[in-house]
Amino acid sequence: MSLITLTTDFGLADSYVGAMKGVILGIDPTATIVDISHDIAPQDVQEAAYVVYTAYPYFPPDTVHIVVVDPGVGSQRRAIALRTAQACFVAPDNGVLSYVLAREGMREAVSLTNSKYHRQTVSYTFHGRDIFAPVAAHLARGVPLTELGEPLTEIVTFSLPQPQVLPDGEVVGHVLYIDRFGNLILDVKEGDCILDGGIVLEVAGRRIQDLVCTFTDVPAGELAAYIGSSGHLEIALREGNAAQSLDIKRGDKILLCRNSGS
Repeated sequence: MSLITLTTDFGLADSYVGAMKGVILGIDPTATIVDISHDIAPQDVQEAAYVVYTAYPYFPPDTVHIVVVDPGVGSQRRAIALRTAQACFVAPDNGVLSYVLAREGMREAVSLTNSKYHRQTVSYTFHGRDIFAPVAAHLARGVPLTELGEPLTEIVTFSLPQPQVLPDGEVVGHVLYIDRFGNLILDVKEGDCILDGGIVLEVAGRRIQDLVCTFTDVPAGELAAYIGSSGHLEIALREGNAAQSLDIKRGDKILLCRNSGS
């Protein structure tokens, strides 16, 4: 059985997602297609990169993941497919696989130049339907990656935020992602040394003392810091929206320091 996932910024109001699924099923009627998300903010490559990074490890090995957040569609940007130790990915070459590659690296990659595996007519504005969907279907059916186009040794990635250690030992973290609940997900991870022992977080003039296990460990309306399901440090407002309450956006800095009482 072939398994293909879809992550796009297309939403569900239009026919775009359905058209991609139709192309896939026309090539492989037995394919199982799973939607990871179609609610990525329009043209937000970094958001898509993070969402895929948090979802793909939970799929069986050799799943084919299509990621189409493609503000450069129709331009000179390359369309690519690549294989990691865990899975295959089909996407525009615009950095949308940056988090995936930072985690496990790239075994092989190709530029999708072999039109044999595209739809006969390719729209300048809908490569999701005309290139990525058919390529993914053929790949899932067993077509070798090397048949899909010319080999690549490098693809486009963007610099990932990293916690910054200050001379006094304090750490500046950064907000990587804000989920639909308004929870702030940071670039500080479980196992980072700053999280050993008690810590204090300073965010938008507010202080959060130590980590808890979950939201209900603090009263309603209070901020909580904890290790989230992705293994990253998160900040939430119990029964509220931390991002809105604190006026925080992606990329903002969060200060972490040792709890002097620990």
